[in-house]
Amino acid sequence: MTTQDMQPVLALRGLRTEFRIDGAWHAAVRDVSLEVRRNETLAIVGESGSGKSVTALSIMRLLPDAGTRHGGGQILLEGRDLAALHEKEMALLRGNDMAMIFQEPMTSLNPTMTVGDQIAEAIRQHRKISWQEARALALQALEEVKIPAAAERFDSYPHHFSGGMRQRVMIAMALACKPKVLLADEPTTALDVTIQAQILGLLADLKAARGMAVVFITHNLGVVAQIADRVAVMYAGQVVEAADVREIFARPTHPYTEALLRAMPRVDEDTEALLPIPGAVPAITAMPAGCAYASRCPLRQPRCEATEPQLAQIGAAHSVRCLVRADAAQEIA
Repeated sequence: MTTQDMQPVLALRGLRTEFRIDGAWHAAVRDVSLEVRRNETLAIVGESGSGKSVTALSIMRLLPDAGTRHGGGQILLEGRDLAALHEKEMALLRGNDMAMIFQEPMTSLNPTMTVGDQIAEAIRQHRKISWQEARALALQALEEVKIPAAAERFDSYPHHFSGGMRQRVMIAMALACKPKVLLADEPTTALDVTIQAQILGLLADLKAARGMAVVFITHNLGVVAQIADRVAVMYAGQVVEAADVREIFARPTHPYTEALLRAMPRVDEDTEALLPIPGAVPAITAMPAGCAYASRCPLRQPRCEATEPQLAQIGAAHSVRCLVRADAAQEIA
């Protein structure tokens, strides 16, 4: 691995994103620090409401200006702080250096334009080339994501495609300009299991071929096991555990990570063995003073409700935000 490969392509440093609710600002993403390198997939996992999608939209700066603000921290793309860029500069980066795939392609594709023209238009936003050249590159992109008979379907409309094929079109559009970073926000959730596996395999192949850095957002730990190199578990807007994917499954340390794994369906166990996590993620307007997970945690102690835990290093590449488990790890060390 070269020195360039070791440097993060994308790095978050203490990112904070706030929403204005009833006249007051509340943090939906709190002190998030993450990084991802070339040819690496970082999976961000957690329940709905944990801050995963808001983190991705904050990176792309796609959150509305009204009622949302950047509350602090840095978003570094190859060392360049995106949070400090003017919107015109940011628009040049979106789709070119960074791209994003969303969960439901029918809400992202224009129903009045053919899929080929939509991809060609995205290319021309960032490349000073003719429409004919853009269409040729768009066709190449469709072939790369393995659309059957791509040349014949180039002038078809989104509604002519199945859900899995529409998601391939979205991937083609996102990758047409060969971005350095790809953010995928639950791109397989709406697909059946067989198509889901095909899309995951396609993304893995394209990542290896392009050497991209991929941030994959999901609530499905089965998907995480299949595609991730490293994992960050989020809860209530914070990263509560981060480690290599094998470490997360072999030695989950945060009680929330353990609870997520217990709630994951397994083919070798009866469905009655699933253990749901009691309670719910706290609202950003009612965030507790101490540990955000304390009310749902079987290990909670009085100090957990008063002291906010920090992300503590418990291994070479393993960190956890838990007072109880961090102390236990230090005692073992």
